[in-house]
Amino acid sequence: MQVRRIVIAGGGTAGWMTAAGLSKLLGPLGLDICLVESEQIGTVGVGEATLPHMRFFNRTLGLDERELMAFTNATFKLGIEFRDWARIGDSYVHPFGDYGPADQEIPFHHVWHRLHAEGRAGRIDDFSLPVRMSERGKFDFPSTDPDNLLSTFSYAYQLDASLYAKYLRRFSEANGVRRIEGRIMSVERNGDSGDIRALALESGERLEGELFIDCTGFRAMLIGKEMGAEFDDWSNWLPCDRAIAVACEMAGESVAYTRATARPAGWQWRIPLQHRTGNGHVYSSDCMSDDEAADILLGSLEAKALGDPKFLRFKAGMRPKQWVGNCVSIGLSSGFLEPLESTSIYLIQAGITALAELMPSGGVDTRDIEEFNRVMQLEYDRIRDFLILHYHVTERDDSDFWNYVRTMSIPDSLREKIELFRSRGVVQEYKDGLFLHPSWVAVYLGQRVMPQGRDPRADAMDEARLNEMLDLPAQIERKLDPCAAHEDAVKSYCKPRMAAPS
Repeated sequence: MQVRRIVIAGGGTAGWMTAAGLSKLLGPLGLDICLVESEQIGTVGVGEATLPHMRFFNRTLGLDERELMAFTNATFKLGIEFRDWARIGDSYVHPFGDYGPADQEIPFHHVWHRLHAEGRAGRIDDFSLPVRMSERGKFDFPSTDPDNLLSTFSYAYQLDASLYAKYLRRFSEANGVRRIEGRIMSVERNGDSGDIRALALESGERLEGELFIDCTGFRAMLIGKEMGAEFDDWSNWLPCDRAIAVACEMAGESVAYTRATARPAGWQWRIPLQHRTGNGHVYSSDCMSDDEAADILLGSLEAKALGDPKFLRFKAGMRPKQWVGNCVSIGLSSGFLEPLESTSIYLIQAGITALAELMPSGGVDTRDIEEFNRVMQLEYDRIRDFLILHYHVTERDDSDFWNYVRTMSIPDSLREKIELFRSRGVVQEYKDGLFLHPSWVAVYLGQRVMPQGRDPRADAMDEARLNEMLDLPAQIERKLDPCAAHEDAVKSYCKPRMAAPS
């Protein structure tokens, strides 16, 4: 059966990103795409921090960045600051960029390791332009000149995800996507193949299609309840299973980074937008009660809360089969990994991209299904390992939670990565997957994982080149001196909230 009609179950960020992506990328195919959602069913709606990949998704859609940032009250994001993770009092930034000069012969952290061991260099952060830019409260756009220090970083957004979904709804409907208001009451299946034939709504309307996309969030109404796709539970490695979210009034100037502060049984986020600050506390219910977690969050707000806290329950893990029959899951229906590294929207984007590349030109093909599931399994596995790294490489022993994550058994894939870095400072490279070389270096060194050895080319580097490296922090500061303050850059680039395009 040729795919001509696509039905998206659920709206929110996942649903409307899917509708926007497919209507734009597959528009020439003349597909009939409809999205069904109910105003009575709320969305999670707390995701506000993103990764640089989102910029390329928006660019592919042809969205205007200024307009989008203004509508979603967005600010720029250069990285994530981690406080109290290895030890209470520690702080480091995971930057959206590299360490060292633009022209590197070898990974810079090997050179820094030599200079640090010789007592000639302090923090590796001082050799990163995006780290220092965020610390100084500055912002400028990356340079397209590969020899310019300003080419060594990228940026993302801190935005209101619910407004982003509204923006994409307008875009999608302008591209021919039909929105249907209604609650899904039942699912009709083909008795022979087991595929989904139609969704029956409370109104009595039937939505028929050849391909159904599950964006129903944690409910996983289609992929889980109907198609029976199993869920791999990763809570033994990622034991946090609760979150509390609340926004507060702005306090002080906005900054170009998200903050993740470790707490006794998890961590707390801070995300500054143009009009408010998003806050949340992620924690393990085995180690802390809801009341204790709420007290920590509300007691640390910098300004007046805007509304009551929102409580969420979740389980870390994923569905190995995110495409079953003629049903594809995207977003929280596929799995959940806590927002420690702002990966939720990225995983939605990865699912949309994979689906667009494998969209059946005729009937649904098992080879397309297997490849989609392989790609998404890889994405989830590698993000999982990166998140576990933050918890496992700690020296904290001040609570049951930190004692557990510090001593727990970890996946072999992560154990091998850590051992390789500890022994020789080597970051295990891979072709596919989200977090690359600088990201792993940031967390390893930021959490006191110091390698015993280094690349021999760093020891062979002549003194003239080493002196160039030692001058890099001063070069970075000179580059940053004329840059605008982050808040001024936001105001000049995208004035606060404006109407979405019609």
